[in-house]
Amino acid sequence: QVQLVESGGGLVQAGGSLRLSCAASGGTFRPYVMGWFRQAPGKEREFVAAINWSSGDTYYSDSVKGRFTISRDNAKNTVSLQMSSLKPEDTAVYYCGIQNIIRATMSRRAADFGAWGQGTQVTVSS
Repeated sequence: QVQLVESGGGLVQAGGSLRLSCAASGGTFRPYVMGWFRQAPGKEREFVAAINWSSGDTYYSDSVKGRFTISRDNAKNTVSLQMSSLKPEDTAVYYCGIQNIIRATMSRRAADFGAWGQGTQVTVSS
């Protein structure tokens, strides 16, 4: 069974940058789509970005488009999220997941993803 482990979170000032990583291990890792989501206290888990594992096509939420970049390393079974121009509203626990409900397009629904890692905290101070 595939396990995902996120890392790279921390405390950063507004306008700063962070790079998150998600490493997959165990099982047979052949994802269709990998995604990053985030969850702030008292809020639902929300979509951030996704990447098609084979084609490299990407998909972003409007709130992070132009500031965040998702990438993958097929050889290392990792997916990364480069975050720039961070804002206080980006503060959340960030999770990576595997889209296990196949749809015609990459999904932005948390319910379509699974194998969530434990998450990594990102805190952006103003």
